[in-house]
Amino acid sequence: MKAIFFLVTIFLLKMSLPAPDAPPTNIPLCHTPANAMSELAANADFQMLHETPLPFTYQGAGETVTFPAADGKTASGFLLKSPKKSDKWLFVYQEWWGLNDYVKQEAAKLHKDLGDVNVLALDMYDGKVGTTREEAGKLVQSTPAERLAAITKGGIQYAGANAKIASIGWCFGGMLSLQNAIAGGNQVVGCVMYYGRPESDIEKLKKLNTDVLGIFGSQDQGIPPATVAKFEEDMKAAGKKVTIKMYDAVHAFANPSNPKYDANAAADAYKLSLEYLKKKLG
Repeated sequence: MKAIFFLVTIFLLKMSLPAPDAPPTNIPLCHTPANAMSELAANADFQMLHETPLPFTYQGAGETVTFPAADGKTASGFLLKSPKKSDKWLFVYQEWWGLNDYVKQEAAKLHKDLGDVNVLALDMYDGKVGTTREEAGKLVQSTPAERLAAITKGGIQYAGANAKIASIGWCFGGMLSLQNAIAGGNQVVGCVMYYGRPESDIEKLKKLNTDVLGIFGSQDQGIPPATVAKFEEDMKAAGKKVTIKMYDAVHAFANPSNPKYDANAAADAYKLSLEYLKKKLG
């Protein structure tokens, strides 16, 4: 009987241990997320909403610039200067992939269509770029909110005290475009956010000096219509104006590197954004 009991004990013990090659189990976060989108970026279902970007190399105008961030470190961005001296600035915020060539191309397109406006695409990952959804998810999760805020504040200081600033961003950058508008105070005159996570703190929304143009997709499972509706309610409670344009499209529908790119919806959204930005930047 003792031998049988010993064998049964060993068997149960082995059954309770994970296999040598078994993946680690999901462990609940016991710390504050790096930024407001960290937990969403860690979600496998949200990651699957992002198709691997198609290959592309930008070969147009523009230059990489560096400037002091608010945390004492150095930050950088991709700058396209106005053809003539101007205090008008557009901050461009990357998708969760990083400051890749698609973002540079979009910045160049906006620069051409806006005219006498300086366009600065801020590098929110300090040179890192994700090429797979897993890499992009990790970049979002590992970038502290404090660093994101420091880069944005550094960009505002780089533009100068007399700068009139508007912003635009997609996905992760849509969230950052809104945060820029909150942080920039009276210098910020416009904000476009494409399917980004909204701010839900009404006290923070009260700091906005501008209205907001929000562009979303009704088929977006990451930022669903219910989240957008809540954002509208929160903006109303904060006494701020938001204009929502909802397209019958998926998440990241305006990204040309996305195999599910919706050319018609993207063109209409760009036209709407351009009209808004021209009005705001005069």
